[in-house]
Amino acid sequence: MTAAHAPGRSGRRWNNGTLPVLVLFLPPALLIFTLFVILPMGEAAWYSLYDWSGYGLPEKFIGLKNFELLFRNGAFRQALMNNGLIMLVSIAIQIPLALWLATMVSHRIPGAVSFRLIFFMPYVLADVAAGLIWRFVYDGDYGLFAAIASFFNVASPYVLADKSLAIYAVLGVIVWKYFGFHMMLFIAGLQSIDKSYYEAAEMDGATRWQRFRNITLPLLAPTIRLSVFFSVIGSLQLFDMIMPLTGGGPSNSTQTMVTFLYSYGITRMKVGFGSAVGVVLFVICVTLAFGYKRIFMRND
Repeated sequence: MTAAHAPGRSGRRWNNGTLPVLVLFLPPALLIFTLFVILPMGEAAWYSLYDWSGYGLPEKFIGLKNFELLFRNGAFRQALMNNGLIMLVSIAIQIPLALWLATMVSHRIPGAVSFRLIFFMPYVLADVAAGLIWRFVYDGDYGLFAAIASFFNVASPYVLADKSLAIYAVLGVIVWKYFGFHMMLFIAGLQSIDKSYYEAAEMDGATRWQRFRNITLPLLAPTIRLSVFFSVIGSLQLFDMIMPLTGGGPSNSTQTMVTFLYSYGITRMKVGFGSAVGVVLFVICVTLAFGYKRIFMRND
């Protein structure tokens, strides 16, 4: 009997309580999604076509000039490069570090739980608090770097005031702040792997590296792809930690797209220009998110 002639299958599905749940919960969810996601997105796209300060109604229509000014802006190009650099460091350094530490603390060894807690604590810390803490650490007059330089009787570095070094200081904080999140993802993935695979490989004489390469990595691949996805999207949305740490300076050397939007679109009351930044950021995020999921995560 074909599916088309299967009696009552779809009816039984609806009678099991699906229809009342949809009627009860779907309209409020759609209403909230429309009010707080769809409408703001549409408004941002509309405002990006105007030279608007945020007061009154937008009246000075300028078409795509905001986008033209945006891509001619050197600070925005620097922000794009910084987002790409953050993404690269997150994938090439942060994730391998998290994976290595996860393999170390996922075993039943003395102190493993304490080490997990220690490594995960930076992620629990609020981004703004982390930025303020590391701003004090990097301070060349009163911070930890100043104390270390004074101990060795050398000149104290002003890392956050040097536009050639500030971005690397920010990258160090990002790795410190977020690798614990990825470590916990990997620990959860490692604990789901059947230990009999490792026992069989060990009996066959496989080395630790061979077990890692031939068992751990293939079985952990879905978790790694998910971790990379979080890193890519998080790298594009970085804001809360940058503002208290550097404010995008010095000389826009640590701007990201979101801090650029805030600095040039909100604080300078150029809402139309800021909306153009938001539209570009939205397009990049959606393209990367759906493209990545379609290419790398379609079977997960």
